[in-house]
Amino acid sequence: MADFRTSTLHTTPVGDRGDRVVFLHGLFGRGKNFARIAKDLLPDHRSLLVDLPNHGRSAWTDSVDYRQMADSVAETLRGDFAAEGPVAVVGHSLGGKVAMVLALRHPDLVSRLVVVDIAPTRTGGGEGEFAHLLDSLAAVDLTAAERRSDVGKALEEPIPQDTTRSFLLQNLRSGEDGLSWEPNLELLRSSLDAVGGFPDTGDAVYEGPVLWVAGGRSDYVRDEHAPLMRRLFPRAHRVTIREAGHWVHSQEPEKFTEVLRGFLAHTET
Repeated sequence: MADFRTSTLHTTPVGDRGDRVVFLHGLFGRGKNFARIAKDLLPDHRSLLVDLPNHGRSAWTDSVDYRQMADSVAETLRGDFAAEGPVAVVGHSLGGKVAMVLALRHPDLVSRLVVVDIAPTRTGGGEGEFAHLLDSLAAVDLTAAERRSDVGKALEEPIPQDTTRSFLLQNLRSGEDGLSWEPNLELLRSSLDAVGGFPDTGDAVYEGPVLWVAGGRSDYVRDEHAPLMRRLFPRAHRVTIREAGHWVHSQEPEKFTEVLRGFLAHTET
């Protein structure tokens, strides 16, 4: 297991010029979940797609802690992508919480912040769904599967939604020893209470511009969250993409990219 303080996160760069944007994915995700959005931002923006700890090709750790994850992202950015100055940070769901904590703990790294369909509070109602998905993935006998389609077939009954199943199947890795899951399923399953929470950040306030994007068909962002959001992020502006659910960027990519591009291009006065 890696130490949060010394682990280097796996990253994927997209583009080689333009303003810099960092993308942080949600639970079950990986940096490349934002590949389409990053490509759509070319050539005006170059992006860094980050695999958070216990996801994608980044190292597994012994615990799930938002402050430690944010510090790990900060260490990675300081070493390269943000070495020349602050960058825009976009985070969805779990990645949105990491992005908020990053901005509160390391404001010098964040020029502007985009929080996608999550709030700085305990996430209610999602633990049961996430537990079911994690249990479904862990229950698949990968030693009996020869190809990705075999795993997909095994997941059809417990996860009948095609889009959800296809998204989860992106986490399969094929190696010399056969198929394996990239996320640390056991740790994530036992840490759902921590995943659903939000850490105490003391009196920290992030004064930079913040775009708060909600999915119109999702209940992760509610009106009662607004006072806390604006206490921590006084310059937050909320936008709702009506036809999107929780996975806003994958369900409505064109609308999301349009909103994101406008925010990134806006010059604050």
